[in-house]
Parts: sequence; C-alpha cells; structure tokens
Amino acid sequence: MTYGYIRVSTDRQRVDNQEFEIAKFCKKNGIKIDEWIRETISGTKTPDKRKLGGLLERIEKGDLIVCSELSRLGRSLLMIMSILNRLLDTGAKVWTIRDNYRLGDDIQSKVLAFAFGIAAEIERDLISQRTKEALKLRVAEGVILGRPVGRKSSSVKLTGKEKEIKQLRENGVSKSELGRMFGVNRMTVHTFIKNNGIA
Repeated sequence: MTYGYIRVSTDRQRVDNQEFEIAKFCKKNGIKIDEWIRETISGTKTPDKRKLGGLLERIEKGDLIVCSELSRLGRSLLMIMSILNRLLDTGAKVWTIRDNYRLGDDIQSKVLAFAFGIAAEIERDLISQRTKEALKLRVAEGVILGRPVGRKSSSVKLTGKEKEIKQLRENGVSKSELGRMFGVNRMTVHTFIKNNGIA
C-alpha cells in the first residue's frame, strides 16, 4: 500500500498544495496513491492523538508513506525520529519531496534508524538528568518538595459544593445519602462537613 500523508496545523492552511505536490511527484515517478490521510491538527500532538497514529498501527512491511516534508510528521526532532524509527522497524518506507529523503530497507536507512534510536535515548537521558538537577537545586535552596508530611490536600471532590451540601443537610439529608449522591465515602462527607463548619 502507498499512502499520501498530508497535515496542516490550522483551518486557515490548505491541504490542496501538499496534495498537488504529492500527486505530481507520484505521477512523475510512476507511483499510485492507494489511500490519502489528511488531517488538520498541530504537529506537536502525539501520533496517537492524530490520524497518523492509526496509520502507524496498521502499516505493514513494504508499505510506503509519501509526504511533502518530514516536518509534516511532527514538530520536534525527537518525535520525528521516533516515528521514523517505528516505521523502519516495521519495514515501511518514507519518502519526502522537499527534503528528498528516501528511507526504506537499504543500509543507509538502517544506519539512520540506529542513529535515531541512539539520539532518542540520549534525549530521554538528558531530560531525566535536567529534571534531577533542577530538583536537587530546589532542595539545596531549602524548598520542600511534594506534600508536607501529614498534610492532606486542601482540595477534595466536594470542594465548591459547600452551599449545596449545607442546604441538603438543613433539609435532613444524611451523610450516607450525601456520600451516595456525590460518589464519595460517608467519612469523606463527615470530614468535609467538619472542616467547613457546616451544621
């Protein structure tokens, strides 16, 4: 199967230009597009939240994706590398027109796939390292991380329903009934009423 993949970020952009570009390229190279994948969504969204994710799930060895440029697959280098690495692992091919990439089952593509995997791993390690360093700095500055020991969250499922609960209590609704109404435990209702001074 050969897929023509088109993505634009906003409704103000048109898919026509990319489709014309891909169709012209395919005609010149004797390629027939079996299915078009068109979507209007930001490239920062992960593939699973895009039509591209569905394509990645069903694409098979030997299939080809033709798109105008690699940036159509994603906005970040890490995301693009991850997508390409997945496609190359499947044995699918990716051809771009403006970038002139031909990623497939040749040795060059396998080297690129290896490089993509290493780069993605390094990027993940760097992100993890930066996070740990930032947390260490906060601790060194005396900032207490996380919720203080013994302290419960000030916001619970019943937060914002004080007036409603007060009215229901005044009308004789029991704590057990309130728990069933709001989908919480009776003790949660009891604690909430006590902490908020509800009679």
